[in-house]
Amino acid sequence: MSGPVQVTLTPKEWELVSALRNIPASPLKEKIDALLGDLVKFTADPKCFESQGDGVPCTNTNADCDSCRRVTDVIDVLRRRITAP
Repeated sequence: MSGPVQVTLTPKEWELVSALRNIPASPLKEKIDALLGDLVKFTADPKCFESQGDGVPCTNTNADCDSCRRVTDVIDVLRRRITAP
């Protein structure tokens, strides 16, 4: 992007954007930016590697398949580790 972007955000979205912008530049921030970008792309359009019965890739993140379960399990583990006292 080359300049400011005008967009309406919910309070929760603004909280996330503000938190991301407040992280100092570092290798950790680069990894977080990459991880969040990949996670958002996957969530918006999962294109699971597992095909449905008709051979078409699954695009439903509500499905209880191994691909989606692996991602949600990793998210759960990360959240527990990060929020543990």
